[in-house]
Order: sequence, then C-alpha cells, then structure tokens
Amino acid sequence: MLENQSLKQTVLKNTLWLTIGNGTSKIIRAILIIYAARILGTDGYGIFSYALSVAAFFTVFSDIGLSSLLTREVARGEKKDFRPYVSTTFVVKLILLAITILITVFIAPYFTKVLEARPLIPLVALLLVFDSLRGFGFSFTRAQNKMELEAGLSMATDTFITIFGLIVLFTQPTTTALTFAYIAGSGIGFVMVFWAIRRQLRGVFSHFDKKLIKPILTSAWPFAVMGLLGGFMINIDTIIIGIFKDAYNLGLYAAAQRPVQMLYMIPALFATALFPIMSKLAHSKNLEKLKQIIEKSTAIVLALGVPLVVGGIALGKPLIKLLFGAGYEGAIIPFQLLLVTILFVFPGTVIGNAVFAYDKQKIFILSTGLGALANTGLDLLLIPTYGIIGCAFATIFSQFIVNWINWREMKKITGFRPIRLLSRTLIATAIMAVFVIIMNSFGLHIIPNIILSSVIYLGVIFFLKDPLLDFIKISGLIK
Repeated sequence: MLENQSLKQTVLKNTLWLTIGNGTSKIIRAILIIYAARILGTDGYGIFSYALSVAAFFTVFSDIGLSSLLTREVARGEKKDFRPYVSTTFVVKLILLAITILITVFIAPYFTKVLEARPLIPLVALLLVFDSLRGFGFSFTRAQNKMELEAGLSMATDTFITIFGLIVLFTQPTTTALTFAYIAGSGIGFVMVFWAIRRQLRGVFSHFDKKLIKPILTSAWPFAVMGLLGGFMINIDTIIIGIFKDAYNLGLYAAAQRPVQMLYMIPALFATALFPIMSKLAHSKNLEKLKQIIEKSTAIVLALGVPLVVGGIALGKPLIKLLFGAGYEGAIIPFQLLLVTILFVFPGTVIGNAVFAYDKQKIFILSTGLGALANTGLDLLLIPTYGIIGCAFATIFSQFIVNWINWREMKKITGFRPIRLLSRTLIATAIMAVFVIIMNSFGLHIIPNIILSSVIYLGVIFFLKDPLLDFIKISGLIK
C-alpha cells in the first residue's frame, strides 16, 4: 500500500488510496455543505455556492493545463533533469495566477445581479490561490504514482475546512464567515502540500530557463483549451442562473447539483489512478493493452453508474428531503434530471484520460468546445423561461455531445467495445429497480432502502459474474 511494485499492484494501490482519500474528503466536506445548506437557508446557500462557483470558474485560467502537462512529462520519464522544466513551469504558473487574481477581483463581481454575492468574490480570489497551487503540487505526487500522499493531504485539508466551517456555523452563521473558514482550511492544505514536495521544489527559481517557455506553452495549449472549456461547462450553469435568477434559485440548483457532482468523483478516482499507466502504454505504442484497460475500465464505471442513475431517480424526492430539508423540494426534479449525466460522464471520464494519455487533445478540444457552445446557448434560451429545470436539460444535452464525440474518436483509435460487457449490469439494475420501487411504495425509509437495494444489486452482480468483479479482482483489469 506504500510502494509501487508492479503494474497491477500500482493500479490497485493508487485506486484504493484515491478512493479512501478523496472519498473520505468528500464525505467530510459533504457534512459541512449539507449543514450549511440547512443553517444558511436556500438564499444564503445559493449566495455561498455562487461565490465558490466563481472561484472554480476562474481557477481554470490560472493553470491552462500546466499541472496535467507536468504529470504527463514526469510520468513518461524521458528527461534526465527535470529541474529546468519544473522551474519554468512553476514560474509560468505564478504569472498566470497573478493575472487571474486581478480578473477575479476587478471583473468577476460584475457577472451577477445577486448583489449579496459581490462582496464575497474578492475573498474567493485567495481561495483560488490556495486551491490552484495545491492542485499544482499534486501533479508531482501523481507523476510518481504516490497517490497515498495525495490522499492523506486531501483528507487533512478537507478536515480543516470542515472543522473551521462548523465552528463558524455554530457561532456566526453567515456566508462571509463561512467563506473565511474555507479560505483558512484551504490555506493550511496548501502549506502542507508544498511542505511535502519541498525537495522537488528546491532551487525551483534558480533553474528557470526562458527558452523552455515556448515549448511548454506549445505543449500546454491543448490542455489549456480543454481546461478552460471544461471549467466553463462545469460552472457556466451557475453563472447564467446568477444573471437571470435570484439567490433562491441558485440555492436550489446547488442542492440538485452537489450530490451528482460528488458521484462524479467515482470514475475520476479510478481514471486518475490509471492515467500514469495509460500514458506509459500509449507512449510505448502498446495499443492492445491500452484497449484492454479502456474497455474494462469503462464497463466497470458503467456497472457502478447505471444503478446509481436508476436508484437515484426512483428515490430522488426522499433523498433531497433527507439531505437538505423540506425547503429544497424545488431541487428534486433538477436533481433527477442531472443524474442522467452520469451515463455520459462516468465512461467519459475514463475515455477522456485515454485521450490525454494518447496525446490526442485535439479531440477533446472539439468535443468540449461544441459542448460548451451548446450548454451556453441552451442555458441562455431555457433558463429565462424554464429556470433551473431548463438548465438541467441543457447540461444533459451538452454532456451527451462531449462524451459521444470522445467515445467515437477513441473507438476509431483503439477499437474498444465496452458495451458488450454490460448485459448483466442491465439485468442486475432492472432487478434492483423493482425492489427499490416496491420498498419505496411500502414506505420503507430511504436509508434501509438504499442498503437493501445495494445488497440486491451486488448479489445479482456476483451471481451473474458481471465485469464489475474486475474492480474487486484487479488482476482481471490488466493481465
């Protein structure tokens, strides 16, 4: 669990550590988010969520793919001396970060008609700094396949954020105070990450080479476009809702969106663990083994995602009430609609990492560009009339476009065929859905319903020997 010994063991180790670390971190922070939604109310929670979305939106401008590029280049291991490359990349990162801070402080407050959110936006510029640099620091740990370090630091960061946040909510429950709590916790996380990688950063400024700026930016621009478009797609919904609607609608959409985004973590962890290995296989032209990884990985995440969609839609009403309270009933339908995106995002996350590994970023630029264009156009068309329900439909359509294009193009390259592995997944999901509906109709509480439904689904999976078992027996993933 602490050393890289073989290909299979490294994948398993990285996956488990990322699952433990990020999963625990998300659960810890979910406690804070859910409690904040109840204490601040729909309007207050909407204002706070909007401020965080603005920070996330502008964070992508501070990186332009430098972190992903650094991870890929270090993982490939072609350069004997990485110090000039690391140093120059870090300096470029700092320059971009400074420009982004200025944009966030002086321009971003005018993006919304929600006046209460404007004072928070300059504050989240500091949060942007800590989050962006912490993410850059993780590029070193990922390149070296040391996800155990990233897991521990992520858990520690979110623990501090949650502790500070809960203290604030108990003593001074305001959006401003909660924002400061987030900043303090993220700042501590930033310090811990840079302390952990201090050896890699030793003499980081002394090895700066201006001749490397052009090749770095040339290599990074596809990542930059993808990062900008991806960040744009994730946060544009909230930005446009803030233009046309009020804080109440922002709060409802945040409640609908937050659980779904947490579920996106599942394939992201798996794909992140596989990415350095995918990069090596793609670089060595081992197309058959790469095809095998993509095919089985995609089948695995769909075997996890399909029952989540079906079960989540069936239990959407009691789930939203359980998490956020009766005041968030308006979030139920958007939540059920947004769950559909899991069918595209789960496999798309794995395929997207394969696109990166295979150095085919132009595919992502095309798909994400069209998706962002469709998302923005539909948001502007649907939100003024249909509100957050229209926004959810726009998200579904745009995610379909992005992931369909990536799927089609990657299939041309590798010929992967994961769909043929999903027949037993669909059977198990159908059986589970019947029991979910029956138990719900008899008034069984949602928690035992979820537990029993999960047991039923997994029982059928084991009985039918579904490809999901490859996730448990990792030797089936990479021979």
